[in-house]
Amino acid sequence: MREPVELRRQRILAVVESRGAVKVSALADELAVSVVTVRRDVEELARAGRLRRGHGVARPVRDPAGPPAVPAPRGVDPAGDGGAVALVVPERHSYLYETLHGARTVLEEAGIRIALYLAPQSADAERPLVERALADGARGLLIAPRWRSVRSEELDYGWLADTGVPTVLMERRPRPGSTLHALDSVCSDHWYGTHLAVEHLVSLGHRRIVLAARDDSPTARTVRAAFAEIAAAHPGVDDWTVVLSSPDAVPGPGPSGAGPVPGAPSGSRDHVPDLDLAELLRERGATAAVLHGDVDALMLVQRLAGSGVQVPRDCSVVAYDDVVAALGSTPLTAVAPPRAEIGRAAAELLLHRLSGATGALGPVRRTQVLPELKVRGSAQAITPVSPATN
Repeated sequence: MREPVELRRQRILAVVESRGAVKVSALADELAVSVVTVRRDVEELARAGRLRRGHGVARPVRDPAGPPAVPAPRGVDPAGDGGAVALVVPERHSYLYETLHGARTVLEEAGIRIALYLAPQSADAERPLVERALADGARGLLIAPRWRSVRSEELDYGWLADTGVPTVLMERRPRPGSTLHALDSVCSDHWYGTHLAVEHLVSLGHRRIVLAARDDSPTARTVRAAFAEIAAAHPGVDDWTVVLSSPDAVPGPGPSGAGPVPGAPSGSRDHVPDLDLAELLRERGATAAVLHGDVDALMLVQRLAGSGVQVPRDCSVVAYDDVVAALGSTPLTAVAPPRAEIGRAAAELLLHRLSGATGALGPVRRTQVLPELKVRGSAQAITPVSPATN
């Protein structure tokens, strides 16, 4: 499906506002479009006063304010030759780029050199990058593996538990009891985020709710499982269902993506049909939907409008991720995981580890940070139907 021009420009704004100055060529790579297209978008956005344009660079109207400076921890020599800290994140992943920005700010303020590695979308992409970083002398590792399927996650457990340097997982929570259970991690509490979405809709009188979500990341799988658990146990929910938000929202073919997709429509994994959300809402008698992630949410809201279903008049919507949810023609109420804070907390934890002679100060930490609900008006209370009079 071709991305609408306005949605693409909203994504450009989101990236620029979250990361500061960004090269036009980098935006083109991240959005998978031509440099000419992005340059034209940047010119139009600059003309509208929504960003500033430089020589091959797009800048926010106002430079983002960074967090307070974090001093270098005791025992860490910023000017020393102890090697860089390696940051490994998936390419073309706006959500995790904000996490990366938070980590980078802390490390740079502490005078720590950073080596950034962008993992391509192919299977098992992170391991060779980590091995290269270690061969180059990296003394610490911050990593957010893509983990598009449970199988690909489990395949990484063995080598990731044996890097030999202080390692902190960002926005990832390994399976309990696995070899990575005792690895430092900082993650959003996505169960709580899903709880916020459901409680908000129930408080507005919605009792029949649909979750349309991806299934190709740890966050997506957690949101799907949490919604099923919360909705099934909630006395205010009469009916609920879970479906895929997009045909490309599955892990993909191959050994690392093998296995059924919970809640997916019928059909092969390679040919998952487009979701007709309007028809599904009619079939279930649903009045509200939780949509993950943001881009899929905006696309689905546009489709609803094309089918004559208006948000929030006919269907209340809560998005999950809040990367671009506020930028739609209908600004979406959204669950906002603390992306930048995850990166900052992970970097601070890594600096704590690096400050020890052995890199192992104190017990392992598994930190969870609570998301917030940003209310913007895409969800409204159900209007009670007056009883008929004779």
